[in-house]
Amino acid sequence: MKHTTKRKQGGFTLMEMVLVLGIIALLAGTGIAFLVGVGDFGKETKVKADLNTLASALRAYEAQSLTLPTSRQGLQALVERPGSKPQPKSWRQFLKKPLLDPWGNEYQYSFPGNHDPKGFDLSSNGPDGKPGTPDDIGNWDL
Repeated sequence: MKHTTKRKQGGFTLMEMVLVLGIIALLAGTGIAFLVGVGDFGKETKVKADLNTLASALRAYEAQSLTLPTSRQGLQALVERPGSKPQPKSWRQFLKKPLLDPWGNEYQYSFPGNHDPKGFDLSSNGPDGKPGTPDDIGNWDL
């Protein structure tokens, strides 16, 4: 007498595959949910670093020229010698090119500042690119 035993074939059932794919999708979705907003946080951090860089360059400009650039001269005075008055007696280039915020917009500068009447205001208009909105980031926030 011969015993015929059928060998069970190895592999996964459809139900097991669906369950595993469901778990992977759940984990991936959770990971993506945690990453939402990380890019915005990085952009805000870059703006704050740029504002500190610009403030340092403006203080160096002031130390060398004995005055800050006017609002009209703006941050361009850190890149090229201002053509309008007050002309700095001693000038040097502090930036190779104007800095742009992470959204591709120029930083805003005013002297005297609205937030710091004895100093200057520096700001980014934020993601919406519009001044005076709640998403603006300024040196008064640092």
